[in-house]
Amino acid sequence: MREDLEDTAELPGPPGGKGEPRPAAGASALIHVEIAARTHPGRVREKNEDHFLVVRFDREMQTLLTNLPPGEVPEHYAETAYALLVADGVGGAAGGEVASRIAIQALLDLVVETPDWIMRMDAPLAREVLERLERRFQRVRQVLVERAQADPSLKGMATTLTVAASIGRDLLTAHVGDSRAYLFRGGRLTRLTRDQTMAQSLADAGAIPPEEVAKHPGRHVLTGALATRGAFAQVELGRTRLEDGDHVLVCSDGLTEMVSEETIGRVLRSARSADEACRELIDQALEGGGKDNITAVLGRYRIPSAI
Repeated sequence: MREDLEDTAELPGPPGGKGEPRPAAGASALIHVEIAARTHPGRVREKNEDHFLVVRFDREMQTLLTNLPPGEVPEHYAETAYALLVADGVGGAAGGEVASRIAIQALLDLVVETPDWIMRMDAPLAREVLERLERRFQRVRQVLVERAQADPSLKGMATTLTVAASIGRDLLTAHVGDSRAYLFRGGRLTRLTRDQTMAQSLADAGAIPPEEVAKHPGRHVLTGALATRGAFAQVELGRTRLEDGDHVLVCSDGLTEMVSEETIGRVLRSARSADEACRELIDQALEGGGKDNITAVLGRYRIPSAI
């Protein structure tokens, strides 16, 4: 764990600290998530440098044979987690399309190679998962560096990477760049990530008003990315408690540059399905000009009250 992780970690969540109880065994498998994803190159760019991935993780046990009395051991046990990922290759940089693809592949490889998947959450375990994500992001950056060293044509490639992973009611986010993760709850859209751009940095420093960020020329200048230049990536980490009916949206800036958050909220509120919402969001971005690649990944959560 890097010493400055405390400066980059944001861990809002339910109270309880080390005494926070874990959910009942198998509870995460009772949650239903309707998931859809769509991407489009837009109306201007020839290539689509966006890549996305949606995965489901399962830990499962099934009793095959026993002479124990019925009910003394479970016939079936499962824990289930989901992850939504979006990577946006930096426009204009060498190998943006390659960078976003490699970043997702490398991150998934690191997860699959982890021998002890954490599939039930309390506060200490949530922190451990987030720390692992931070280390994995740094390793992904190193993979990009090594690939660029092996192929000089890829020198300077970079990508954003935003991950939203749910384990039971816990939603964990890890983020670099200006792709975004949103939570839509009760008709209200809340941004879970902070754009790592020059314009946002100026607003944070009080140099420009927050309302000027969306139109400032520096909104396209990244201050954070998984890049083949520079040192460590500044990974933003977060933890959020999910409720029944929540929507989680992960998207590239090709959507948020063309579509206002008010419109995104309206689409999520009115769509009859996750796929319909993604299609409408892409259509709205194209109608707005489609100046960049557009990607939207959406999960809609149904959580039993007993969990």
